[in-house]
Amino acid sequence: MVKTIFSFLNKEIRGLHEAAYLLGLSAILSQILALVRDRLLAYSFGAGHTLDIYYAAFRIPDLIFVSIGSIVSISVLVPFLIEKINKSQEEGKNFIDSAFSLFFILIIIVSVLAYILIPYLAPKVFPGFTDSKTLSSFIILARILLLSPILLGISNFLASITQVHNRFFIYAISPLLYNVGIILGIVFLYPHFGLMGLGYGVILGACMHLLIQVPFVVSKKMFPRFSFNIDFASIQKVMTLSLPRTFTLSSNQIATFFLVGLASVMTVGSISIFNFSFNLQSVPLSIIGVSYASAVFPALSRLFSSGNRDKFIEQMIVSARHIIFLSTPLMVLFVVLRAQIVRVILGAGNFNWSDTRLTAAALAIFSISVVPQGLLQLFVRAYYSKGDTKKPLIINLISSTLIVILGYVFITTFNNFPTFRYFIEELFKVSNLSGSVVLMLPLAYSIGVLVNTALHWFAFHKEFKNFTKSISSAIYQSFSASIIMGYIAYIFLNVFDKVFNINTLVGIFSQGLFAGLLGIIVGVFILKMLKSHELSEIWKTLHAKIWKAKVIAPEQEML
Repeated sequence: MVKTIFSFLNKEIRGLHEAAYLLGLSAILSQILALVRDRLLAYSFGAGHTLDIYYAAFRIPDLIFVSIGSIVSISVLVPFLIEKINKSQEEGKNFIDSAFSLFFILIIIVSVLAYILIPYLAPKVFPGFTDSKTLSSFIILARILLLSPILLGISNFLASITQVHNRFFIYAISPLLYNVGIILGIVFLYPHFGLMGLGYGVILGACMHLLIQVPFVVSKKMFPRFSFNIDFASIQKVMTLSLPRTFTLSSNQIATFFLVGLASVMTVGSISIFNFSFNLQSVPLSIIGVSYASAVFPALSRLFSSGNRDKFIEQMIVSARHIIFLSTPLMVLFVVLRAQIVRVILGAGNFNWSDTRLTAAALAIFSISVVPQGLLQLFVRAYYSKGDTKKPLIINLISSTLIVILGYVFITTFNNFPTFRYFIEELFKVSNLSGSVVLMLPLAYSIGVLVNTALHWFAFHKEFKNFTKSISSAIYQSFSASIIMGYIAYIFLNVFDKVFNINTLVGIFSQGLFAGLLGIIVGVFILKMLKSHELSEIWKTLHAKIWKAKVIAPEQEML
């Protein structure tokens, strides 16, 4: 039985769609646990002071993980590892030891500096945490969480080794274990240790994320050892490739970092509302955008390196069409069913009606950028597969700067121009709610992402002229069907309002579920009438034997 399970876990995948759907399934499981985690947090604390401290404390470790951890990311290390191991096992092991030693030194130095500087940085980057009790809790929790980028960084390093040996599922389930640890912290550790117990849960999850990688790596005698005898020639090649990618990821994290800092001076709970809505809008992105982009990345790299530009652009077109086809309906449904989604997932315990309304409004604004975010994942990987890390870096720096500037501008405009404030509050049905200014943060983020995607698209179109024309039909068909689908779902929300008791969890869930299903049925019918090529491909793929495919795990890019 055990042998059968392990044999199943190591199956290989060959088709793009099979890989993407299997990745999507893995992402769904991870997102379900993440939603359970968020529901427990919402139930226990609501959008309040405790959660504001908890989410803010994540920002510094998150930034360290993205900036230092991505230097030895899977997409960077795997090609080098394959090259070295193919020459000899000993050369592969020496490279692993060198890369690990440099990474370990860097992340320890940065983490120690952060540990020392947090008391001085906290009042400046989170100016809303002014009272001594809040500041003290934040500093202690942030220092505990500094262990997580070290553990997760080492785990991602080991994941490169497991992926070289095609043990993809090991890494695919590690994010599940990470969320399990956080959930255990909420349920069992918080009652005994208070706020610090939440931090201990994160560390527990990071330990499990790491430990599941260890047995296989040890069995292959590839477990890294610290050494001062570093092969700087090989490491220089890794750094040349990884540093632009690191700066690209860091720019996005810094922009979000500033948005959370702005939220700290708003009404209590604003940081929590921002994070809850951000996590919810990340669900379709993880399931669709990241899955397709990760699945196609190896193929894009091989095709471009072999000079097969026609096949390269063909894979890009297919991936872009499917990301648009699948993400657009979800974007519309998230906007229409936002209140039902938030109430079902978060609306319990200390998470009150005001929290629900503000989170739902923020979710709707974030959802506008779901399709662009998915395409952005694809464009960035396309440039990396071509060896072009400069263009994504420049574009991301521009858009990240824009996000920060727009955050300040929108907040100032919202506070000083009543007409603008009235328009936003009426549009998203949050009139007379305290703290509605928090909606300016997802608005700034979404516009920044839209600009980011547009710039990537424009640059890619200049190089590959047929790209835009080839996906125009998918845009038209998906957008048309999605608008009609959203309208039908909206109509039936009002119908089922009279059928179900929406004051109960079952009632509000049933209202959203059946309204959404009827909308989807109509949307599928419209796509069938339009003879959607993507709909036909999905139907064929779902009838194929997906379970015979090889899993390609997406790498984790934030805590």
